Amino acid sequence: MAAQTSSQKDLSLKALELFQICARQGSLQAASDETGLSISTVSHHLRGLETHLGVELFNHSRRPMVLTPKGRVFLRNIDDALLAIRKAKAEATAGDIAEASYLRLGAIEDFDSDIIPELAVFLSRQMPRCDFTYQTDSSHAIIDMLRNRQLDLGVKTSPPERLRDLQDRPLLHDPFVVVLSAKRGPSLSDVIDGKEDLPFLRFSSNLIIARQIEAQLKRIGLSLSHGFECGSNQTLMAMVAGGPGWTITTPLLFSRAKRFQPSLKMHQFPGKAFARTLAIVSTPDYSRSILDLVDTQLRALITTHAIGPFHKSAPWLKGSFGLIS
Repeated sequence: MAAQTSSQKDLSLKALELFQICARQGSLQAASDETGLSISTVSHHLRGLETHLGVELFNHSRRPMVLTPKGRVFLRNIDDALLAIRKAKAEATAGDIAEASYLRLGAIEDFDSDIIPELAVFLSRQMPRCDFTYQTDSSHAIIDMLRNRQLDLGVKTSPPERLRDLQDRPLLHDPFVVVLSAKRGPSLSDVIDGKEDLPFLRFSSNLIIARQIEAQLKRIGLSLSHGFECGSNQTLMAMVAGGPGWTITTPLLFSRAKRFQPSLKMHQFPGKAFARTLAIVSTPDYSRSILDLVDTQLRALITTHAIGPFHKSAPWLKGSFGLIS
């Protein structure tokens, strides 16, 4: 009986992990969604943890859940310990990719047409026992999901600020280009100089790519009237192909618009060039072996589907559109 009582009082790693999730998300439901456990099970673990410690970690009368002062101290003290445990687990299984049990990957839509589907097939063969989930979202959302432990790896546009709490591995240098209709029309210089009344079709202002473009236009003193704003590159390509405007995008995004490419013409951005960087981001404790595997295969697929073809059809991209070593 004494041994049973002692065992019941041992700290549970699951309880600590659930406490960390609830503390950051402020919700039993969020912890339930992330872990697949029922809300009652999550609540049971938290109550057991509080009983073991003999203190209340949450103010249970508040919604969303709010940490007590002692709960905040406890969270601060266990964060590093849980990170160390996760790193140890990742390193212990790092050499056996075939035994990997899960991979939660998120990516911006730029890779949706060819690259991510082929990556998924490749990973399913390399990791036959792996539960693989994939989500498409904005760069900001992917970063948030990584920080909240809802993803293990993400492929996104690098923000201007450094991600100190995540591992950021630069992947692709993707320069900005001008896209016009391939039909006979105004010249690039006339469009840029505003000599032609051709509306500029923009990315939605809440996207990182839109802010990068607007910042560059401001730096070169170019003020363009709003003609159309959209979050979908495919829609922008369709609009330009139809003739009612022009846009600024990147070769990688242009490569996805295969349906519209015969009606489009890609041009080097006039004046000072600028580019975005795409990167693979992971939680600091995720398996390095799987990260390397995804990185290597992504680079091969990007070269096959985008870099190789464009270096042939648009040789002026050779010096700017390429992988980052």
